[in-house]
Amino acid sequence: MSYQNILFTQENGVAVLTLNRPESLNSFNTDMHAEVREAMKQVQRDPAIRCLVITGAGRGFCAGQDLNDRAVAPGESMPDLSESIEKNYNPLVRAITELEKPVICAVNGVAAGAGANLALTCDIVLAAKSANFIQGFSKIGLVPDSGGTWTLPRLIGRARAMGMILLNHKLSAEQAKEWGMIWEVFDDEALVPETMKLAEQLAQQPTKGFGLSKRAINAAGGNSLDQQLEMERELQSIAGRSHDYREGVNAFLEKRKPEFRGE
Repeated sequence: MSYQNILFTQENGVAVLTLNRPESLNSFNTDMHAEVREAMKQVQRDPAIRCLVITGAGRGFCAGQDLNDRAVAPGESMPDLSESIEKNYNPLVRAITELEKPVICAVNGVAAGAGANLALTCDIVLAAKSANFIQGFSKIGLVPDSGGTWTLPRLIGRARAMGMILLNHKLSAEQAKEWGMIWEVFDDEALVPETMKLAEQLAQQPTKGFGLSKRAINAAGGNSLDQQLEMERELQSIAGRSHDYREGVNAFLEKRKPEFRGE
């Protein structure tokens, strides 16, 4: 498929989805949402893709919603923003969360509003030193969406989450790492090669086991200990019947590097 608002490449088991509206800091409009949805479907259904990287073109990762796409002229009725959330943002958050393949976000610049929260939805978040994170919703009288009210307090605690949301505090990449909000920070020029190095490494690992682990971690916040122990038992039963478990054990016993197939 030919895309106008994103770039999509696939090589060595890694798909790279690049938000490509650099003139607007890769903010989302209706067309970009549609293209991202289509790309995510391709990642989901293609077994050759075993890791997904999401990043942005130009000097920003994503500035959230393109407000020009929601402009309200004087005298016009106000839009129901829940429609855009239900059609666009919520399905994307769910698609990233439910994808049983590793998702790396490479934050190459500003990540604001929904852009920040979509980045934090990913499994591993890497950032350039020049990157920063800002909620931005309070500047226009809105509530954080795209999972922000769920993700932020779980990552950094209620006090810091409320500070970021109410005070519109801009968090540097280094501070985000210190707070445990992201995994690692790299010099700007090293972000892409380090991201691809990690993505290609993950793409050669036991994808099935990664997916099951991701499913367990995502469920943990709503489960009791007994429920989580039962879930671990069930998922381990599935993992233990996989090709990759057998290959991993055999490689260990034979003192060789495993050749995982992701199944």
